[in-house]
Amino acid sequence: MTDADLLTRLRQGEHAAFDAIFRQWYEPVVRSANRILHEPGVAEEIAQDVFLELWRRRDRLPDGSSVAGYLVQAARNRALNHLRHLQVQKKSQLYVEALHEPAEHADADAHANELERAVQQAITELPPRTREVFLLNRERNLKYGEIAAQIGVSVKAVEANMSRALRQLREKLAPFLHRSADS
Repeated sequence: MTDADLLTRLRQGEHAAFDAIFRQWYEPVVRSANRILHEPGVAEEIAQDVFLELWRRRDRLPDGSSVAGYLVQAARNRALNHLRHLQVQKKSQLYVEALHEPAEHADADAHANELERAVQQAITELPPRTREVFLLNRERNLKYGEIAAQIGVSVKAVEANMSRALRQLREKLAPFLHRSADS
């Protein structure tokens, strides 16, 4: 059976076609993601997300699409997004750790309290869906795929909301971050 036949059957919702695509492309998709991440477990998670998204979008795949091209590109994009997320998380972790370190002076305590209030206020001012996504990720440590499943949106929507949340928090907290750097 050709890729075009599989794609046609997949668009029609045939589980057998999806199963055939999964069996043929799962390992190459994992390898593709792992070449970027160098984390086999995360690469497998990404591959599972890619196949889940393939099934969800099956009826919107254009004629003449390359199943292999779609899967490998989707895995590459998700792997790169994961690396970007890790970089943002690493940067924000520095700020969080700074909040939890014992202050040496009363000024530092006052500044930390002021910053904590500002952080809480900034989170409160986020749009409701953006705030929900941010809190599920940061407080409950849910992954993007888990958040998407829980609130019924796509992983891309979760990524967009997290990006919006982090951008808005950076903007609102910029005065505190610059003040910390100057100290």
